[in-house]
Amino acid sequence: MGREDRPEYLAWGPRVSTQARRSPQRGEIWWTHFHTDTPGKNRPAVIVSQNGRNNHPRADSVLAIPLSTSVQKLGPWHLLLRAGETGLREDSVAWAENITTVGKEELLQPVDGHRPLTNAQICRLAALVRVAMGCVE
Repeated sequence: MGREDRPEYLAWGPRVSTQARRSPQRGEIWWTHFHTDTPGKNRPAVIVSQNGRNNHPRADSVLAIPLSTSVQKLGPWHLLLRAGETGLREDSVAWAENITTVGKEELLQPVDGHRPLTNAQICRLAALVRVAMGCVE
């Protein structure tokens, strides 16, 4: 996921409706612009919300978890995703503690050549969100 693979930030504006683009599906990895990132910075994120919500015509956001290639320091709320299982160029880590809503207008495009995460992987991420919140029994 080098800099050359990242799409430029696209301002869709009011002329291009989010309905004109296909809805992201659960488990897919999309290039995303997070509101906490600097302008022009995009990062991959896994879509974790249910498809019923993702496909609803009035839903203007999805739940997403950002990914990073900084895999050296993994915490108990991080999920290591090997390149071979995701189709990404490098190993990545999903930061479950940073789950957030992302406006569909901030979703740029699916990451080329990725393989969607399985339901089991997404449920593992949900368990790691609980760990990040201190809800461990």
